[in-house]
Amino acid sequence: MKKQHKILIVDDEKNTRDGLRRALSREYDVFTAESAATALRILEEEHIDLMLSDVRMPGEDGIELLKQVRSKYPNTTCVLLTAYGSVETAVEAMKQGAHDFLTKPVNLDHLDMLIARTLQHASLLKENEELKRQLDSRYGLESIIGSSPAMERLFDVIRQAAPSQATVLIQGGSGTGKELVAQAMHRLSNCASGPFVAVHCAALSPTLLESELFGHERGAFTGAMAQRKGRFEMANGGTLFLDEISEIDLATQVKLLRVLETRQFERVGGAETLTVNIRVIAATNRDLRKYVDEGKFREDLYYRLNVIEINLPSLKERSSDIPILCDHFIREFAERNQRNVSGISQGAIAALQAYDWPGNVRELRNTIEKMVVLARGEILEAEDVPENIKNALLLKGVSLSTTALPQTTIVGEESLAEMEKRKILDALNAAGGNKSKAAEALGISRRTLHRKLNEWKLS
Repeated sequence: MKKQHKILIVDDEKNTRDGLRRALSREYDVFTAESAATALRILEEEHIDLMLSDVRMPGEDGIELLKQVRSKYPNTTCVLLTAYGSVETAVEAMKQGAHDFLTKPVNLDHLDMLIARTLQHASLLKENEELKRQLDSRYGLESIIGSSPAMERLFDVIRQAAPSQATVLIQGGSGTGKELVAQAMHRLSNCASGPFVAVHCAALSPTLLESELFGHERGAFTGAMAQRKGRFEMANGGTLFLDEISEIDLATQVKLLRVLETRQFERVGGAETLTVNIRVIAATNRDLRKYVDEGKFREDLYYRLNVIEINLPSLKERSSDIPILCDHFIREFAERNQRNVSGISQGAIAALQAYDWPGNVRELRNTIEKMVVLARGEILEAEDVPENIKNALLLKGVSLSTTALPQTTIVGEESLAEMEKRKILDALNAAGGNKSKAAEALGISRRTLHRKLNEWKLS
């Protein structure tokens, strides 16, 4: 049976090394070293879970070895052994990152329990790190994909604004990722350990919305059989995300304004004033300034919400991000649906970049899922593009060649790929070969420009 963990024993005394190796080899894959130098060579070649090292050794001692291991191999847990045990040595070992400290001669039963406990602790830490990585991947900036200049500017604003307590207003079309941005700001904020509570305001009537936001007392209205906490209370210590804020009625807007100004409110039907410590992020797919001008939204509430304004670009405005979005969604849906799809052709990408995407990234995500599920081969081709997109392209005067797939989308006599190459080269010429100026003129990132030039084998 394969042994799950690897242990390294470092001691200049051969009898000690051999004795510990015999005692531990039944359960663990054991390596031995007579010096710090030998131990470091083994660590370079093997993934060691736990190192048992003597403190007193010729040359580099155990404390110096511990410092190097903690610096170079932070996932290796260290326990120090010595026949010269003292409080001072133990304290120094712990300061340098030792997990525990044992004196010689070693009690083998005690050692067995210590190793089992130590490896279990290390395993839990690893699981927690993996969970954190998955959470960061889902809710941090990693979940907002793009390298276009518009997205780089968005990332900068999120990083700067997230640690503050300022109220944020996110504006963007449906499917641009407003809730993803709100979640990322929460994950990067000082209240990340608190709850993230979302309210989709358009889905509730004015009466229900007020109760949903502020809660209610028993008997406050017909059907209120018990006291109920509202979303403001539930979000205490964290972030409250108010989606589709433009759909809140004027009466509720007045109450919302008071909460934003004082962080105080009463439950519906209640007299007790409650105080909360929350970060509010609001979002809308409407022109909220226009709503203010039309009298549909309170101007004072608009300014209270719009402390930091984030405008999300439509997918059409950042079409250069479509290739990396496609790559991400292909990997996601190929794994989820157990489909052998690994990429997408330039012809299919050109077709997708020519489309206007009224549903933005959400529509692209759904489209790629459909293409992956119905794919005819390992690579998504132009013929796999859904009919509704092909028809929309035809209405724009863009025809898709289906006689020599995979080909790029044709615009007149020039393919989109050829048009793209010509525009990039023209921009480079106009910029005198300066790639940064050319990328800025084209509205793409310098990294995207380099990728294109590499594809065409142009320096």
